[in-house]
Amino acid sequence: MDYDQTRYLRHNHPAWRLLSVDNAPLVVGFLHEAFIRPNVRALGEQELAAQLDDYLFHLRDEHGESLYPRPARDYLNEWAADERGWLRCYYPRDSDEPHFDLMPATERAIQWVVELEHRPQFIGAESRLRTVFDLLHELVLGAETDLQARISELESRRAEIDARIQRIREGELDFMDATRLRERFLQATQTARALLGDFRQVEQNFRELDRQVRERIATWEGGRGELLREIFGEQEAIAESDQGKSFRAFWDFLMSPARQEELTGLLERALSLSAVAELDPDPGVRRIHYDWLEAGETTQRTVAQLSQQLRRYLDDQAWLENKRIMDLIREIEQHAVAMRERTPDGDMMALDAPSPTVELPMDRPLFTPPLKPEIQDRILVEGDEEIDPQALFEQVYVDRNKLRSRIRQALSRHSPVSLARILEAHPLEQGLAELVTYLALASDDADALIDDSNTEEVSWADSGAMRRRATLPRVLFTRGA
Repeated sequence: MDYDQTRYLRHNHPAWRLLSVDNAPLVVGFLHEAFIRPNVRALGEQELAAQLDDYLFHLRDEHGESLYPRPARDYLNEWAADERGWLRCYYPRDSDEPHFDLMPATERAIQWVVELEHRPQFIGAESRLRTVFDLLHELVLGAETDLQARISELESRRAEIDARIQRIREGELDFMDATRLRERFLQATQTARALLGDFRQVEQNFRELDRQVRERIATWEGGRGELLREIFGEQEAIAESDQGKSFRAFWDFLMSPARQEELTGLLERALSLSAVAELDPDPGVRRIHYDWLEAGETTQRTVAQLSQQLRRYLDDQAWLENKRIMDLIREIEQHAVAMRERTPDGDMMALDAPSPTVELPMDRPLFTPPLKPEIQDRILVEGDEEIDPQALFEQVYVDRNKLRSRIRQALSRHSPVSLARILEAHPLEQGLAELVTYLALASDDADALIDDSNTEEVSWADSGAMRRRATLPRVLFTRGA
């Protein structure tokens, strides 16, 4: 880290710029309260502006009306501008309202400021040293190619465990004192909180890769087949990169119901210890793994944008007959990429509305003459055919309230609980109709999670005693916060 590099970071890195501006206390304080403390990933412009209005009102009431006199929306737009880069402003799909999310550099700067005030009561040197030793042992053993060396290491660990078991049987219990308990709990919570911030950085890394693919498509002048081969190779490289492998392994580990139940139990037992209770821990630690799920799901959606971009590219090829329009659009995209780093000052363009109102004459329906009923004077004769009315009663009706009751009953014992586990306790009685109703309940439940990247298989017996099987995405029901 030399002088030139430090000077460049001083003028260009968003985190350093944030800490050096005059209104840094406003930016850090408000963004911490709006995003980091409640673990919110994104907020709409209207909601975020309302929160900032309230925040500014309390500041002006306490420090004077002249403090931060500008409207809330002006501050938000300034923080999201390229010369600041503290917020990301974007439009979600099927929404014409801009949304805001923290940039990773902004979160790192805010966390650094928070650590300045809330310093730990002591430095956990022992727990960190043990962590270093454990990681090095795991690294060396995982890279060992000699089978005998691995066996010797594992036998040594087994002998140590057997000796500890023997001492416990003899009544020699080695308890951690209160200092060591607090030290390890603080290290665990700091790592868990830092993991939430890492999600935002992982999401930003994938978003950068997605932007590179979009730029390549916008400036591509070769054949479609060659472009597709290159993009598919890029997707393979992303999936096999260290970032992709680590995130996939983390997500698979987190999505395991057994691991979630184990983590829930460990958190409950840790927070019930008297030494930990003396630290007055944040109540949000109790549900930190649910925050991980929410943040991981957001990252998964960002990763899926690469595949969506490929689909949109293929759809665009159907409009190549109108070559003039496609050439104009491609020229605009190329100019946009070229002008990204040198945006002109002032307003470039003003729009009266986010989308035009199109009214086509052919959309108006043609005149349809009214139908004249043909009335025939006939005498109805009573029929004498015998029809079996049993068909009227052979309709399939699935009781949604009954299925909700089963889900609530399962959640009272475990949370989260998978659909496959519920069906083990309550097999399907009405076949596919009942299974579809379960999926509809999961789609309507805001606390339920449908993981398309993992599947599970369920089976049932139909009315003819034939076994039926269905493969569906993994469905997890959770209790609300």
